[in-house]
Amino acid sequence: MSSAIDTDTLRRLADATLTLCREAGERILRVYARDFDVTTKDDDSPLTEADQAAHEHLATGLAALGPAFPVLSEEDADIPFETRRSWPVYWLVDPLDGTKEFIKKNGEFTVNVALVAGDRPVAGVVHAPVLERSWVGVAGDGATRIDHDRDHRRRIHTRNRGEGPWTAVVSRSHRGEAVDALLERLPGYETTSMGSSLKFCLVAEGAADLYPRFGPTSEWDTAAAQCVVEAAGGTVLRMDGTPLRYNTKPSLLNPDFLAVGDAAADWQPYLEGFPLNER
Repeated sequence: MSSAIDTDTLRRLADATLTLCREAGERILRVYARDFDVTTKDDDSPLTEADQAAHEHLATGLAALGPAFPVLSEEDADIPFETRRSWPVYWLVDPLDGTKEFIKKNGEFTVNVALVAGDRPVAGVVHAPVLERSWVGVAGDGATRIDHDRDHRRRIHTRNRGEGPWTAVVSRSHRGEAVDALLERLPGYETTSMGSSLKFCLVAEGAADLYPRFGPTSEWDTAAAQCVVEAAGGTVLRMDGTPLRYNTKPSLLNPDFLAVGDAAADWQPYLEGFPLNER
């Protein structure tokens, strides 16, 4: 099967995925509105019944879409590389990104679904249930923000670097010394903190210039939001300046990366000296 998918098909699949993500968000909010138990997975990350409810809905819904593609979800990720390396196209799903934010009940969590062709995401949906907001990116067709409470859609674009301080969005739960070291290389900066893949979305809609991330993330954490950033005109770079890619190795952990709005800017001087940290 070829990994090439025409734009009309991508647009149709993105629309169908948006509906599934909103439905998954409704299931998450039912749990969010009441008391719930939290368990710990083998990697010490938290898990709630909302993660599982969203996973089950998305896995079933995505499998029913045509054409049929395999589904790789955080909650069903025990698929050998020998199997998934043969997938030319597949769905990559994080049913609830930002479970720590979900547990804190600060609203900064998302549902993330990407369609990956080859080693890059070509359609992506990030849905924030509490915010009633979604971001959709389609390769070659641009990016859109949807405010569901107002039934409003608008095209979004990253911003080019201009004068004044840089705006960096940093993780609310995972900042660290390496992030501060990179920021100190900028001529001037201000920061805003955010949870989950919402950090990418701020870059995609031009509210921030960059989002640096040092430390482990998984491929399902980033694929949908990377597609939104790229469709909006930005890029997501590893520390060697090459794009972040998917399903290229047995581990599903990402290296350190930098999501940036101005893809034409020379980012390499800011990345020099930081190791790749392949995981």
